[in-house]
This record gives sequence, structure tokens and C-alpha cells, in this order.
Amino acid sequence: MIDLAVYNIQGKEVESLKIDKEALGGSVRYPLLKQAIVLYHANKRVGTAANKGRGQVAGSTKKLYKQKGTGNARVGNKRTGIRVGGGNIFAKSIRDFGKQMPKKQKKLARNSAILAKLLKNNIVVVDELKFEKPRTRDFVNALNNLKIERSCLVAINAVDENVYKSIRNIPKVTIAPVSDLNAGEICSCQKMLFTKEALLSVLNQGMENNN
Repeated sequence: MIDLAVYNIQGKEVESLKIDKEALGGSVRYPLLKQAIVLYHANKRVGTAANKGRGQVAGSTKKLYKQKGTGNARVGNKRTGIRVGGGNIFAKSIRDFGKQMPKKQKKLARNSAILAKLLKNNIVVVDELKFEKPRTRDFVNALNNLKIERSCLVAINAVDENVYKSIRNIPKVTIAPVSDLNAGEICSCQKMLFTKEALLSVLNQGMENNN
């Protein structure tokens, strides 16, 4: 069992949670975690870089002049890659770098990433995140109270527009509902900030999967 303190947005400890590592897979599965991180970065690649090959540029396909008897070097058509205005010899083409992974493996990788953060004391739990209106200053004050100074991923149980709008302008701070969490995004941030409700949701899902 791991004891984890729960704070309010003023930075005061209000309670503690006992977390069973088995709910997060029991141990960190590093090979699976690496596979998930590679998938995350591969799926972020756009792959739209492209050039025109000799079959795509405008111009006649007729041989410019006969092969022999002119005194010039032999030459093909106007589209050849060695002439100005011709196509690229090894033209880049649009490609998809995306990778896939089964849903169960994605969840196991996500839980391994959370457990790795937990074992390194990089997870902070807050009892709730609620704001009467969107205001970035309020959330910055909350981060300062919770002593979160570096990049942070905020995990909430359900989408809250006021919380989202309060966070979106803060550099190196991102927000995601629990259903959208993935291992790559978790590992790309130094700290994780969970609401108590969001963390319990992840743990309950893990226990259900174990059963």
C-alpha cells in the first residue's frame, strides 16, 4: 500500500488515501511503457511533407532532341530531375506514421505510467478543482500552493469548462479527463495533478479489470 496525501487548493493536507499498487498493475511494465511512448510520438507526426516527382510536374514527355548526331550530351524529356523545373529524383510523398495498440495494452501502459509517477512522488492529489468563473490567476495560485513549479498534467474526472479555461493559457500545463489519459502524455510532464475523484476513478477501473 502507498499512502498519498490529499490537499485542498490552499495547499493544506485534508486527508490521505491508501493506494494498492495492484490497482495500477502491481509493477511498472517498462517495455510496454516504451512501446506506448513510441506510439504517442509517432501518432503526433503529421507526415504531410511532399515534393513533385517527374511524373507530377508539368511538361512534355517527348525526348528533347535525338540521341545522336547533334554534338550535345544525350538527354531525355523536360521532366527529368537533372533539369531546372524538372521533378525531384527521390520525391517525398505523404505518409502516415501512425501506430496502433490494443485497448487493454493502452490501459496497462497508462497505469504503469501513473504508477511510475507515484513511486517517484510526482503525483499530487487535490480534493477538488472548482472555480466560479474562468480565471488563470486562481489556478496559478493553486499550483504555487501545491508547490508545482514544473510541467504538469492535470487529470479531472469530467470536462469542466471553467477549469479548462483557467488552465489553457499557462505554459507547460495541460489538462485532460481521465478517459483521455495516455502513457505518452503522462511521461512528457514532470508532475501530475489529480482530483481525488479522478484518481479514484482510475483505481476503480484497475480493480475491476483485475477481477
